[in-house]
Amino acid sequence: MLPTMTDNDHELAHAFRAFVQAKDFPCVGAKAALAKQQMHILVARDIQSSWDDLRIYPHLFRLAEGYRNARALFQTLVVIFETPLDLSEEAFEDRLWERVQSLSDKDDWLGQQPDPRVSTDPESSHFSLSFAGEAFFVVGLHPKASRPARRFEKPTLVFNLHDQFEQLRADGRYEPMRASILDRDLTLAGSLNPMLNRHGEGSEARQYSGRVVDEDWTCPFSRKNAERMGDERDIFRYFGGTGGQ
Repeated sequence: MLPTMTDNDHELAHAFRAFVQAKDFPCVGAKAALAKQQMHILVARDIQSSWDDLRIYPHLFRLAEGYRNARALFQTLVVIFETPLDLSEEAFEDRLWERVQSLSDKDDWLGQQPDPRVSTDPESSHFSLSFAGEAFFVVGLHPKASRPARRFEKPTLVFNLHDQFEQLRADGRYEPMRASILDRDLTLAGSLNPMLNRHGEGSEARQYSGRVVDEDWTCPFSRKNAERMGDERDIFRYFGGTGGQ
């Protein structure tokens, strides 16, 4: 597996931490991840390009692997893209799904099976993405987001482990945390986010980009076996010869 060096000391990492630390930022889960020093940050080039996908995927793999070994709450991976800054909400949504599809295809290519606790069908109310056998929920942020809580200076994808939400539910902490986030978001934005649903009430794919989508919206993602093209030694060279196992 490629080395998983973060960019936690990059100026954009400092900017993102300041964004989360702001008094009016509503997501108390992100604040907890930061307080526990479990927010890992990568700085990538261009959200429209696959250039950094082979840097991003090993971090997702390591996060999933580490979580299975020690199920500590409030772990997250933040990927900040330096460009572009002029994407509309629709264009950002398209780029988000392009990056997610590319990362998922690499997971497939490495023979990783999706998390059996969730669905791979983006139309299902039990859908989540999977990397290295663990389900993930993605939060997109960008400069032109209509919701203030999603309006960061650079295009950003935040990857959260789905099982953490299940842990919080089991501990009786999920609903109080959710209520706190909604109250804080209402104070910040002046209205509740119409796209927010609990897992099982509607496909979470509709929530990833932060854009308000209608009932006719179709998710462009599909989890399918990527073509295994080329010599297998190529992927071994990138990911350390383990095949992701």
